[in-house]
Amino acid sequence: MLRYALQTLKARKGGFIGAFLALFCAAALVTACGILLETGLRGTIATERYAAAPVVVGADQNVHQTTVKKKKGKVKQKHKAKPLAERVWLPENTLQTLTALTGVRKAVPETNFPAYAVGPQGRIVPGIDNKPSYGHAWSSAELTPFELTDGKAPTNPDDVVLDRELATRTGLKPGSSLVIQSTGAPTTYKVSGVAAPQDGDLHQQTSLFFSDETARTLSGRPGQITAVGLLPKPGVSPSDLADQAKKALDGDGRRYAVATGGERGPIEFLDAGKARIKLVSMGGAMGGTSLLVAILVVVGTFALSIQQRHRELALLRAIAATPKQVRRLIGREALIIGGLAGGLGSVAGLPIAYWLHGKFIDFKAIPDTLELTFSFVPFAAAVGAALLGAWVAARISARRTARIRPAEALSEASMEQRHYARGRLGAGILVLALGIGVVVLLGFLRTEPASQPVTFLSVVVLAVAVSLLGPAIARIAVAVLGIPLKLSRVGGHLATANARANTKRMAAAVTPLVLLIGMACTVLFVQTTMGDAATAQAEAGNKADWVVASDGPGVPARATDALRTVPGVTQVTEIVRTQVRVGLDKYPAQGISTQGLTTNWDPDVSEGSLKDFGDRSIAMSDVSADHLGKKPGDTLKVTLGDATVVELKVAAVYERGLGFGDLTMPHTLVARHVDNPLASFVLVKTTGDGRAGREQLAAAIEQFPGTGVLDRTRADDLQAEVQQSNAEVNYLAMGLIIAFTAIAVVNTLAMSVSDRTREFALLRLVGTTRRQVMSMLRIESALIVLVAAVLGTAISLAVLTAFSIGMTGAAQPSLDLPMFLGVLGLAALLTAAATLIPGRVALGGRPADVISARQ
Repeated sequence: MLRYALQTLKARKGGFIGAFLALFCAAALVTACGILLETGLRGTIATERYAAAPVVVGADQNVHQTTVKKKKGKVKQKHKAKPLAERVWLPENTLQTLTALTGVRKAVPETNFPAYAVGPQGRIVPGIDNKPSYGHAWSSAELTPFELTDGKAPTNPDDVVLDRELATRTGLKPGSSLVIQSTGAPTTYKVSGVAAPQDGDLHQQTSLFFSDETARTLSGRPGQITAVGLLPKPGVSPSDLADQAKKALDGDGRRYAVATGGERGPIEFLDAGKARIKLVSMGGAMGGTSLLVAILVVVGTFALSIQQRHRELALLRAIAATPKQVRRLIGREALIIGGLAGGLGSVAGLPIAYWLHGKFIDFKAIPDTLELTFSFVPFAAAVGAALLGAWVAARISARRTARIRPAEALSEASMEQRHYARGRLGAGILVLALGIGVVVLLGFLRTEPASQPVTFLSVVVLAVAVSLLGPAIARIAVAVLGIPLKLSRVGGHLATANARANTKRMAAAVTPLVLLIGMACTVLFVQTTMGDAATAQAEAGNKADWVVASDGPGVPARATDALRTVPGVTQVTEIVRTQVRVGLDKYPAQGISTQGLTTNWDPDVSEGSLKDFGDRSIAMSDVSADHLGKKPGDTLKVTLGDATVVELKVAAVYERGLGFGDLTMPHTLVARHVDNPLASFVLVKTTGDGRAGREQLAAAIEQFPGTGVLDRTRADDLQAEVQQSNAEVNYLAMGLIIAFTAIAVVNTLAMSVSDRTREFALLRLVGTTRRQVMSMLRIESALIVLVAAVLGTAISLAVLTAFSIGMTGAAQPSLDLPMFLGVLGLAALLTAAATLIPGRVALGGRPADVISARQ
């Protein structure tokens, strides 16, 4: 049977190219997603600042939860950990404990805080390649190690040592004066020296070094340190020293991270844990969605391929081939194609994974310190998925052909049967009901992590329903559109007759196009729906007259004090952003000062009141309150970004969570537990008599570099940007799946048209001109695009409406007409190219020669 399968593939290469391309693209996507998933699970993050410390000790940067379940007399424990948003600091006495270890030559403490140079024009100087800029104590320089190349170490409170890259970029030398914006007000320092790492400049950060006492003050964390680097005595290995550190620290009630080798990076770079989780979720979501799309596309492609071979398979049945033999033949053909496509596609997936990794870095979704990591597993999974997908698709597509009676086989091969398979109709109705159920469920999901995967799953399930019900839909469409098509006389008559006689072929062409339009519209307009809703809520809730923001680390407290002294200013409200955990669930949060709380800010309170909002209060969005089962007067335990656990009293529940975050706490509380305590922006309310305009406010803060006065419109955009930071990543991730679907559209249509060579030749022989045949193809293309546009738009509109109800509370999906027309234009262009070009090629031969050629 294998020999027959190979001979069939050799004789009908063109018929199997479509299936091969679909499986090839699917394998490439699965490989790329698998590599991203594996990188998230075990990718290494190289250290920079701690390169000279074989062992680094930091605080555990996760929140932990252990659940105990008893079942059938057995006790099972399940432990979970999730990363925190801010740095967890170590108590200073940890240094003494580690210094006393027998294998330690020296224990070096690290203090880390934001610190930015200010240029001569009063502009904040970003870190290298627009990356962060940090301040450190000079005593920690040997952790890299940094060594002086010019000048001397900082000994005075106003001394600072710059790294070589920053000094070169700014043209500063020892003796120069430099204004630095750190965690307090901007301060002038004297450049005492320039230092450089032994192995070349750092690529992930800019470093400024202060005296130890100054660094402790600027960190704002008295009695605490960031980490400790351990330098071993001669003959002591890093692993032995790490074991000593773990034993010494065990039992004091705190969690520590003791790292060696490639595990030191996550202690230095806080975004490492979040980046890994993001890669796992993105890789899993992309891989799962692409696999579902691939199965749908491959089934359709194989169905079309088998339909084109109906005469050949019918002949096999007529000469006594059993159903089992036919299934085995088709199955082996599918496995051969799947193996070849899977092998080549898995190799092609590697550059796609590198490209995706680079794009995610460009979008700042992951740090570039997270190195791409992979083994043979993603490649093997892709080959296995291609083999399994091909075999399943072939078995599904060949069921009726293999089971048909020999006497009926040849008669069915001559023309498509008019009756509709009951099994297919029943399956289509069931899948449609399932799709409707998923859409209804989507309307009840109120968090983005829960709704996003269900959103795209809804589109795929409804597209499967369209695939199963395709012939019935095609007949209805032809019956409705056939009347106006008759106005085209010859071309319209031929197109209508063809579509009516070959509804399965039309359905096979419509299905991938429906998926393309439905998926593209959903991906695009999910983001606009969320973005417009967030912008609208922020605009409605911001009652301030002016907003002060910064292009640097933030707005200092002294700038806020200066604003309060401006005549005509009545209320000044500071806002700082963070993320917190309630249990293991992550929530975007803000700290807001109580002055002007109800004057500058209106979150649309639905329960409770903000009038008595105090230092131990919290306000919650309706989504978070519903999810956590809280109401005003209840107590909520919150794990702040630095692992500090606080119990706060719920003062109010508000409706505008998309615009302002899920949790709102006092500014004084949040600012003490974030890495950067400077305000993200400041809301200013005035008397409105003109005494406190833009010029007066700008004059009050001109001594604070990087700060500026914005109008309310720009502030609303800043609020919305906080909620929509991942739009580009989502576009890119789902864009690949849309591209795969577009390839499937071209593939399916080209296969369908290329197989009609004899039909076109027969039309030419009975007097139809080439122009009339091309007119028929153009009308068929328009018919396919129109049907697909209606179905795809209906699917996306239903899904987006349910998404909007769940996420925004209103059935108001935000649609962009130019983008929508662009999607339809792309679908029409792909359909025309995949239909008219093969059609023109098929009309190239002499009709008599084509008819007489062996089929």
